Amino acid sequence: MGDVLSQNEIDNLLKALSSGELDAEEFKGSGERQVKNYDFARPSKFSKEHLRTLEIIFEHYGRLLSTNLPAYFRKNVQIEVVSSEAVAYSEFTNALSNPVLLGIVDFSPLEGNIIIEIADNLGYAMVDRMLGGTGVPLEKARDFTEIELIIMERIFNVCTNLLSEPWETVVHLEPRLIRIETNSQFAQIIAPSEMISIITMNIKIGNVEGMMNVCLPYACLESVIDKLNTKYWFSTMQVKDDESYQELIEMAIAKAKIPIKAILGRSSISVNDFLGLQAGDIIKLNTKIDDELEVYVGNLDKFKALPGASSDAYAVRITSIIREE
Repeated sequence: MGDVLSQNEIDNLLKALSSGELDAEEFKGSGERQVKNYDFARPSKFSKEHLRTLEIIFEHYGRLLSTNLPAYFRKNVQIEVVSSEAVAYSEFTNALSNPVLLGIVDFSPLEGNIIIEIADNLGYAMVDRMLGGTGVPLEKARDFTEIELIIMERIFNVCTNLLSEPWETVVHLEPRLIRIETNSQFAQIIAPSEMISIITMNIKIGNVEGMMNVCLPYACLESVIDKLNTKYWFSTMQVKDDESYQELIEMAIAKAKIPIKAILGRSSISVNDFLGLQAGDIIKLNTKIDDELEVYVGNLDKFKALPGASSDAYAVRITSIIREE
């Protein structure tokens, strides 16, 4: 709220206006607001915050791909998120060349589909590696054969299944590859004027480098668009870390295998006696029959136990726990 004028100030202002000391025309336009141009053909449905959050999600996705894909290609795979932008769907399809590799993915439980586009030179290199070649792309582009598309379907399925984990903080996804298209005209998942966000990722397999684009329509993300901000994303991720990761670590530790040994006793003999040992010789130990044995877990003396048997195997019965702390 602006300053409130006193009666004295109002009288002086009116007097100045009537005497001509102040020109009323000077005050016209001083309260005008700046008008920002708005293109209704390209409504800005994705904010910079939304695009930044999508970059973070797909950086996680890129790390998963670079970990899982080498198992199929037997080569080092490096993936980097290059950019994220909001454009009309027609701009995306017009920029596609033929042939092209487009994976149509059902983004359940969100409504609609997304598109994963892999550059054709990457597709040729992937097929070559999967068939035992060196992973060199073709010099001249051609249509993919049915066999090559079946091989690429396997890679697209891997890429699709890995989408669940990075999106877990926003929504629990169950993505499913519907089909692969090599012609952009058959991949009209939404109206050409609809807005989409495109996440561009650079993939390097050995010496072959190419782009992978992920097309995310606004209509598909509309129900969770409010969750696509870094504040919400990091806060929920922290809660998840505190609860789920602790459980995962405990499960991993519980399954870890560690060596355990029970020491029957110790003895010292000369090297000459050791070299002359034969079957039936007796070595005197420093423990008695009824003495407790030392049980080591790794290199830690952790338990005391008594020797015995279980079925047909030797065994020990724990009698006490040594708590060094």
